[in-house]
Amino acid sequence: MNTAQAKRVLETALLCATQPVTVRDMRVLFDDALGADTLKTILEEIQLEWAERGLELVSVATGWRFQSRPELRVYLDKLNPEKPPKYTRAVMETLAIIAYRQPVTRGDMEDIRGVTINTQILKQLEDRGWVEVIGHRESVGRPGLYATTRHFLDDLGLSSLDQLPLLTSVEGQAGVLASLNTPHEDSSQATLSLEDAIEGVEPPVLEMAEVSQVVDLESQQFGTEEGKMNE
Repeated sequence: MNTAQAKRVLETALLCATQPVTVRDMRVLFDDALGADTLKTILEEIQLEWAERGLELVSVATGWRFQSRPELRVYLDKLNPEKPPKYTRAVMETLAIIAYRQPVTRGDMEDIRGVTINTQILKQLEDRGWVEVIGHRESVGRPGLYATTRHFLDDLGLSSLDQLPLLTSVEGQAGVLASLNTPHEDSSQATLSLEDAIEGVEPPVLEMAEVSQVVDLESQQFGTEEGKMNE
């Protein structure tokens, strides 16, 4: 198979994929006839060929994918103009603490923010697939250590945490996360801000009661409690 044919196969696979495609999976397409270096060279050529188009080929934490360009969001938003309710500052700051200070315990987060962390906030971030417990600290009670996931990086369009801007304040970190463009997994959609991604994508494993908590942090179910504990 020549390079032109291989490029055609890769483009088709990437455009049809619903998730990022790893180099290992790409090698399966060609029965391991093409090595990783060759595939990366072809991917870079595809990136250049799509440089002036509405979609771009990017490398994220879990592989390669096509996604719409951020500057086209204003147009694609017209297809779905309704915006979900905004998340509270408490959610964004908690996510920022985990992203920038990981691994951290719930106690660490509370010390940094200076207030009690509502259990629902951590549950929502876990249900979204953006944070997870990766171990336990060897101290009294063996508290869980929270860290971000590769899915979190994918939704930010990053390949590693090293690409996050360096900031010292929690407020600044939360602001950066909220303003970063977040590619939607569907390549036909425009990129979304992190806040929009949190609010607009329903996790497939939640029950309806849990979904209502995810899409509206200030609902009657726990909004009053969160306001008291985190404002």
